[in-house]
Amino acid sequence: MKIGMILDSSYPDDARITNECAELIKKKHEIHLFCLSFKKPFVKNEIINQINVHRYHCSKLTYKLSALANDIGLYGFILKNKIRDFVENSDVEVLHVHDIQIAKAAISVSERVGIKYNIDLHENRPEIMKYYKHVNSFLGKIFISPNRWKKAEESFVEKANKIVVVTENAKQELLGRVKIDQEKIIVYPNTVRNDFYKNKKVDKVLEKQYSKNFVITYVGNTSERRGLSTVIKSLRNLQKTIPNIKLLIIGKSSFDGVLKNEILRYGVKDLVDFIGWVKENEISNYLSISKLGLSPLHRNIHHDTTYANKIFQYISFGCPVVSSDVIAQSELVKKHNIGVVFEDRNVMDLTKKIIQLYNEKELFEKLRSNCLRSIKKLNNSVISNQLISIYE
Repeated sequence: MKIGMILDSSYPDDARITNECAELIKKKHEIHLFCLSFKKPFVKNEIINQINVHRYHCSKLTYKLSALANDIGLYGFILKNKIRDFVENSDVEVLHVHDIQIAKAAISVSERVGIKYNIDLHENRPEIMKYYKHVNSFLGKIFISPNRWKKAEESFVEKANKIVVVTENAKQELLGRVKIDQEKIIVYPNTVRNDFYKNKKVDKVLEKQYSKNFVITYVGNTSERRGLSTVIKSLRNLQKTIPNIKLLIIGKSSFDGVLKNEILRYGVKDLVDFIGWVKENEISNYLSISKLGLSPLHRNIHHDTTYANKIFQYISFGCPVVSSDVIAQSELVKKHNIGVVFEDRNVMDLTKKIIQLYNEKELFEKLRSNCLRSIKKLNNSVISNQLISIYE
């Protein structure tokens, strides 16, 4: 089948797209990807990871309008003609629409040309956008309504052929507010491909640099709701038991200035290394030298119904997970016994759990073994079966 993936961002920067397409291509499906380029000049058509990539230019100003995609229709109006051109030139048989910023435009095209669409909800966008800086700005509060986005999402879901969500919890949350057949909803988490963790190569420079440290690592966006403040506040007490502790932060956000001020305020500058963003294939270098993987997310409806990608990255390298008690994630950790769970934003509880893993070597080794065992059934090749079933 010719499948048209619709993505309103650049590629190859999206791991979920790569993971989905890899498994669909194994089943002999032909993938055409609509995506955007924010720069000129750009390569309009090329093949990456066996995906037929079709790029369309989008100015940064136009892309900023995506924040208003379901409040004011200008962004969709601009993209609609681009998507129609893509559909007519690629001759795809079905659309697989990624997230709801671009959904209105893509669905309009699918209805006009008479093909079905499936919608892939990467996250609970109406809920998580309540925490976005631009949504909480003066103008954001006037023009952007999470409630309108929620109604739009429900409308897209009702009309869809199939809906893809990231966890069973997300499926149940959606069924709680939209009257649709539960068989229409497919669960496909953001896990990792086999090649992410197989044939591991150790960076000898990094290995030497951190050879004397007990390394705890955080991978991902560093915004306030990700919970790194809790970790920073715990470091001074952790150092009393773990004198060689080192926190690596791989990622960044506009909240980094606040985090760096907290690092200075709590006197833990020597215990933290801000690495910033690295390429996906370089994350393995840091996980190879890490003892524990951190996911200290704040509790909210979005975090309670999703898995952080980092969970699967951690366990694929045998790093036991230290997770806050966000529902979906903590259930995964407990079910597979791949880490420990602490109460969200409870500094003392986090400190206690990390010290427990440091002191109890037998427990640490058991969790480490469980991580390596569990990834064999939680990797992309295994977990994508429901997704593939949509197109069989």
